[in-house]
Amino acid sequence: MATATARHLLVESEELCNELKTRIENGETFEDLAKEYSQCPSGAQGGDLGHFSQGQMVPEFDAVVFNKALNTVHGPVQTQFGYHLLETTSRED
Repeated sequence: MATATARHLLVESEELCNELKTRIENGETFEDLAKEYSQCPSGAQGGDLGHFSQGQMVPEFDAVVFNKALNTVHGPVQTQFGYHLLETTSRED
């Protein structure tokens, strides 16, 4: 079964999510912005979700984490929880 490590940042609005993505692209760190803005408890760890298997997260996460480029910030990704930025840091098939 495929496994991955990833980090994410969760906010309420697509606009804020896009703003934070731009700030990351302009050199701010994912970790610092996750600590400041993320509404998920993982924000305290810079958004680190740790190691998980395909199917453990919501389908919208799996679609990004197990199919998109590594070490690239993807999003906004909308789920039932809000809007996310996602970055897959490793993946094994």
